[in-house]
Amino acid sequence: MAANKALTQDHVLSDLGSEIRQLRKVRGITLQQLALATGKSVGFLSQVERNLTKPSVAALQDISEALSIHIGWFFPDDPAGSSKEREYIVRQQNRRRLTYSEISGTEYLGLHDSLLSANLNGELALGISRYEPGASTGDDSYDHDGEEAGLVLSGTLELTIDRQQFLLDAGDSFSFKSNLQHRYANPSSTEEAVVVWANTPITLRK
Repeated sequence: MAANKALTQDHVLSDLGSEIRQLRKVRGITLQQLALATGKSVGFLSQVERNLTKPSVAALQDISEALSIHIGWFFPDDPAGSSKEREYIVRQQNRRRLTYSEISGTEYLGLHDSLLSANLNGELALGISRYEPGASTGDDSYDHDGEEAGLVLSGTLELTIDRQQFLLDAGDSFSFKSNLQHRYANPSSTEEAVVVWANTPITLRK
């Protein structure tokens, strides 16, 4: 596990409970549902979210899996710096990896997403996606509430919106209503594509 080197209470986020609550709300999961998924009691989870109880690493692993994120989310590489800045600033080494399902990652799709926003406690999420050659968000399109926009930093992005297909190169940008069926893909067989994106309200890909 990538986070093993940092699994100590000294390295865990100082406001762990708030982070868990933010993630749970973004996922649309109730405390009761989280309790069922983790095998923990509602009372225990409520105390964790209020920072009244510090969960063990094993319990935090269960919570992470139920919230579809890597446990490394809670263990920044630079805890001293992030404790002073983390309300506003994200250092490159402290970017948190996003995952979207119980499979614990989207690497099988060749897609790697990281959060650039300091937290999920707001109306806007900013992130960066790296698409391996031939990677995509999946063969099917999807939709959700809100709006999203992005900028292609490198490579080529194939963006499908409401059955219309567009090819974007480095420097090109996009924006659209997220309730339109959409899909992202890297059409290149040799070159990686990197995209910075934002969506509001916060909706992590499902």
